[in-house]
Amino acid sequence: MPGASEVTDSQATPKKKRRRRVRKRKSQGSETSSETSSETPPVATHDTDWSLDEFEVPEDPDLTRFHDLGLPDAIMHAIADLGFQYCTPIQAMTLKHIHSGHNIAGRAQTGTGKTAAFLIAAFSRFLKKPMAPEGRPLGTPRALVLAPTRELVIQIEDDAAKLGKYCRFNSMAVYGGMHAGQQRTQLLERPVDLIVATPGRLLDFMQQRLIHLDQVETLIIDEADRMLDMGFIPDVKRIISRTPPKHKRRTMLYSATLTTDVLRLASQWMPDPMVCEIEPEQVTVDTVDQVIYITRATDKFRILYNLLQRYKEERVLIFCNRRDTTDRLDQRLHRLGIDSEMLSGAVAQKKRLKILSDFKEGKLKVLVATDVAGRGLHVKDIGLVVNYHFPYDPEDYVHRIGRTGRAGVKGTAVSFACDDDSYGIPDIEKYIGRDLPCRMPEEDLLVPIPADKLKAMRAPRPRPAEPREPRSGRGGRGNPPGRRRNRSRGASRGGR
Repeated sequence: MPGASEVTDSQATPKKKRRRRVRKRKSQGSETSSETSSETPPVATHDTDWSLDEFEVPEDPDLTRFHDLGLPDAIMHAIADLGFQYCTPIQAMTLKHIHSGHNIAGRAQTGTGKTAAFLIAAFSRFLKKPMAPEGRPLGTPRALVLAPTRELVIQIEDDAAKLGKYCRFNSMAVYGGMHAGQQRTQLLERPVDLIVATPGRLLDFMQQRLIHLDQVETLIIDEADRMLDMGFIPDVKRIISRTPPKHKRRTMLYSATLTTDVLRLASQWMPDPMVCEIEPEQVTVDTVDQVIYITRATDKFRILYNLLQRYKEERVLIFCNRRDTTDRLDQRLHRLGIDSEMLSGAVAQKKRLKILSDFKEGKLKVLVATDVAGRGLHVKDIGLVVNYHFPYDPEDYVHRIGRTGRAGVKGTAVSFACDDDSYGIPDIEKYIGRDLPCRMPEEDLLVPIPADKLKAMRAPRPRPAEPREPRSGRGGRGNPPGRRRNRSRGASRGGR
């Protein structure tokens, strides 16, 4: 039947044309997307007009200048912008040995500048052995930093952006707690040089084949002791097994303490590490004035309120041990008219980032937090840190008070010692190698909270009106619509 075949051909021809057009559009779209992904977005490059002569730092026989380490000008320019002049002890040890080809096992407390040390070491290696981005597939970093918490990952990536300001490097943070789409898009946009990651999200992306670690030249494990405590070591081992063999990469491991367990891990992951350990007396910095107030548990809130009046113009960070007590304390402060925010693992990641940003910029003066803020929170000019509860671990005490007294600026750390949690003081004193000054609170801290404030605080919180549930059929409220209770009238009577 020729007529039928003609009709079929005439109907098929437009379909084929449509398919071709669709294919053509798709191919054009893929070409456009590939062109977009291959384009390198504008990145800051080293200002060739800048000279190292513009960055003058006098020599000091007791200190090491960054000038003395043979660092590339692009990094020195960023160091000059940040106002760094002399290396901290851990920075001097790391950077001296890293250029000689050694792996590093470093004992470094919070606030000692170890983040800058390993980032400068990684970037110096990049600049001295450049590699064209076209030679690496997407999601294939040259350096990998593993850290235990999201906040620490975000902070390290932020420091990397500042130190790599004049280098053509792409760094990114990979962490959980928020939607992975944005991070996935960033991985697929252009080659990445440095990835800073928490183990969980990194493993997810590795399983999806979005990240490949076979070209990692520098591996950095930060807060190894914390990784051990949080049970991350099995995940870390899986990650490291996907990197090049240990004799083909540079490895740096940092820990607050170099325990037997940490050193055993170091020996597994790096051959013949150079141990860089700061002096024991530098466990807590001298710029922090540590005060322990002996008090009853019922008086702690009153003392805290009066402390906040004393430090009204300063940024204050208050630590609690549990999420629920952090939430309750934040609510009580709000009822007294104190603008505060809570930071804990129960807070959504986007909100946590907003709270941290406001605190860093000074828009928020009082932050009530669990130990999620004990590490990785680098905020200048925190005037007061309060341990509303003593931490369970002596190391956490050091990390908490290390949020103040940074960069040579004086700070104060106040801890409340009551019957409930003062038992940890001897362990802390043994750990830091000094006695903690315990005293009674001053008179102005024991002044009662004003009556009108106290009344507002004790008033019941207004609860938002909840929509009433619709009545559901003849079975009454709570039953599915149209369904009666599974009970006969006789049974009902028998139950009375």
